[in-house]
Amino acid sequence: MLAFLGAIICIIASVHPAGTAAPAAPTAADNDSAAAALLPAADKGLGALHGPAEALASAGPRLTGSTPLFSRFVCTPLSAECPAAAPGPAAAAGPEELLALRSAAAQLRRTALEQKERIRMDQETIRELTGKLSRCEGGLHSSPPAAGLRAAPRPGTMGHPPAEPPAVRELEEAVRALQERIDRIEQELPSRPNGSAPTAPALARDALHSKMEQLEEQLLAKILALQKERHAANTDRSQQQHDIEKELSALQNRVAELEHGAPGYNPPDAFKVTIPVQNNYMYARMKKSLPELYAFTICLWLKSKALSGLGTPFSYSVPTQANEIVLLEWGSNPLELLINDKVAQLPLSLKDKAWHHVCVAWTTRDGKWSAYQDGEQRGSGENLASWHAIKPQGVIILGQEQDTLGGRFDATQAFVGELAHFAVWDHMLAPAEILALANCTSRLQGNVIQWDDQAVEVFGGASKAAFTACDEGRKA
Repeated sequence: MLAFLGAIICIIASVHPAGTAAPAAPTAADNDSAAAALLPAADKGLGALHGPAEALASAGPRLTGSTPLFSRFVCTPLSAECPAAAPGPAAAAGPEELLALRSAAAQLRRTALEQKERIRMDQETIRELTGKLSRCEGGLHSSPPAAGLRAAPRPGTMGHPPAEPPAVRELEEAVRALQERIDRIEQELPSRPNGSAPTAPALARDALHSKMEQLEEQLLAKILALQKERHAANTDRSQQQHDIEKELSALQNRVAELEHGAPGYNPPDAFKVTIPVQNNYMYARMKKSLPELYAFTICLWLKSKALSGLGTPFSYSVPTQANEIVLLEWGSNPLELLINDKVAQLPLSLKDKAWHHVCVAWTTRDGKWSAYQDGEQRGSGENLASWHAIKPQGVIILGQEQDTLGGRFDATQAFVGELAHFAVWDHMLAPAEILALANCTSRLQGNVIQWDDQAVEVFGGASKAAFTACDEGRKA
C-alpha cells in the first residue's frame, strides 16, 4: 500500500507544472526525510521511486547562495527486484498487485498526455477559426456593394494569404452565381412600362402559344380521322369476309344441285343443314333474333356423327352474355342446358348416330325446365336462372358455341352431323304438343322462330340438302 501511495505522489508531481521558487522550498534533505517517512526501513525505496538523493539535488534548480532545490519528483521505472529487496509491508505485495500498479500509472500518464494534446489541438483550432473569421469579415467589408462581389484572389499573390479557406470561396461563388441568374432573368423578362400595353416578348409568347394550340388541334383531328378510317377498314373487312363466305356457300349449294339433278318442288321447311367435319368455321346462322322472353320452348331434329361428345347443336348469345341459351355436350360431360350461364344437366342420350327429336322448355318463374327426347319427357327441374328474362337482339348459331357475340368458336365444342326443323316458341308447350311434333302428327310452327330456307344461312362449308323429317326419321 505504501508503494502505491508513493507511486501516486510521484505521478502527481510529474504532471504538476513547474513554478517559481517559494520562500519555503523543500530541500533535498527534506525530500529524503519525507520519502523515508513514507517508506520506513527501506534501503532502496527512495532510490527506486526517485533515484539517489545526489541526483535529485543536481536535477533541481539552484538559488544563489543556497543549497540545491528541485520543483518536482523524478520518477524512474520500478525494477523487478524491488518487491523482493524491500522489507516491510511493501515486500508483501505480489506480482499481480505490482502489475496493476504499473498499469494504473501508465494509464494515468497516457490520460494526462492525451488531455494535454487535446488542449493544444483545441487552441490551434480556435486560432485558425479566428483567423478565417477575420479574413471573411475583411473581404466582405472591403468590397463596395455597388461593384458586386469580387473574384477570389489567387493563392500566393501579394497582400493576400497563400490559400483562402474553401468555405469562403464556395460562399462567394454561390452568391455570384445567384446574382448572375437574377441579372439574366431580368434581361430575358423586362418589366412592362405600361400595364395595358404588352411588350414584344409577351406578344411573341402569346403567338407561340396560339400556334401550339392550333397544332395540337390539328394533331387531335388527324388522330380521330385515322381511328375512323381504321374502324371503317375493319368493318369493311368483316363485311367482305361475310360476303365471300355467303358466295362460297351459294356456289357449293349450286354444285350439289347440279350433281343430284334438278330437284322438284320442296316446301320451305323440307331441308336440313349438314356439318360434315368438326372445326371452328362450319356453322349455320339464323337471320332472325329473339325478343325479350320470360319462357320458351326450343325444338329441333338432329343426328350426331361425333365420336365423343355431342358438341353444340345451338347457342344464343347477346352483347352482355355469351351463354344466354346454349345446348351443349362437351367431351365426357353430360348434355347441359345453359341459361344466363347457369347450368342444368339433361338426362338425354343422343350419340347413337340416329335421328332424334329434342325439345327443351323453360320459364322464368322459379326457373322450371323440362327436357324431351322423341316426344317423351326425360327430365325436369327448378331454379335454373330463376326470374331471369332472356335478353333480345342476340345471335342464334347452329353447330357452334359462341364465346363472343356471333364468333370465337372452339373446334372441340363444335357439332358434327345434321340439323333440321329448329323452332322457338315464347311459352312452354304442353307434353301432348311435343309428342305430336315428334310423331309427325302436327305441323305446329314456332311463333318466334320458324324453320325456313330463306331464314337460315350456312358458312364455312356447311350445306343444305332436302329433308323430310318424318320420312327420314322413320327410316333411321
